[in-house]
Amino acid sequence: MKTSEPFPGVLRSRDRLFTRGLVQGSKTFAKALVRIQGTEFREWDPHRSKAAAAILRGIRNFPIRKASRILYLGISSGSTASFLSDIIGPDGVIYGVEISERSMRDLAPVAESRCNIVPILADARMPETYSWVEPVDVVYQDVATNDQSEIMIRNCEAFLPSGGYAMLAIKARSIDVTRPPKQIYKEERAKLSKAFKILDMVELDPYERDHAFFVMQRPG
Repeated sequence: MKTSEPFPGVLRSRDRLFTRGLVQGSKTFAKALVRIQGTEFREWDPHRSKAAAAILRGIRNFPIRKASRILYLGISSGSTASFLSDIIGPDGVIYGVEISERSMRDLAPVAESRCNIVPILADARMPETYSWVEPVDVVYQDVATNDQSEIMIRNCEAFLPSGGYAMLAIKARSIDVTRPPKQIYKEERAKLSKAFKILDMVELDPYERDHAFFVMQRPG
């Protein structure tokens, strides 16, 4: 299998993505386990992860690296987070905020099997309730609500130093089902531009309909 490395910790073979498994033999959330040059990798499904979809849609900036500290808003059951966990390795950490108790129960065994995911049962609209979280390198958000941009800005003001990165999956239908998604992306971009430098934006069709993925940087 011929592969390239579009970003550190991510391998690509045509339209397939892989991360080196932090937990060997674990197929949880992976499409398949494969061995590449004697090392086990997990296949990352772009239909189940907006971050993977963004890579395949040609995003140019992906600031998650080995040893990154991430605040993940809307971590759910941990599907995408498990692949980010692979990328950052044992020296990184993911603080995973989730409001759903059901999703938190599903996340618990994922976090237990990994050394770098810290589950937090909380409302991402209220960052003061998890104010003990340390400053992070990246705030990653995947929350289905109509105030996604405001939540991102509020959390970045609390936890993201100048020069840090923000990654946001905008769900157009969660904001307004009556208006065209492209109009919503434009309006949300205008909001976000007041707080961040917009580095990149891609639409996620056909992997995720009516979604756009933003990568931003907090100015100094």
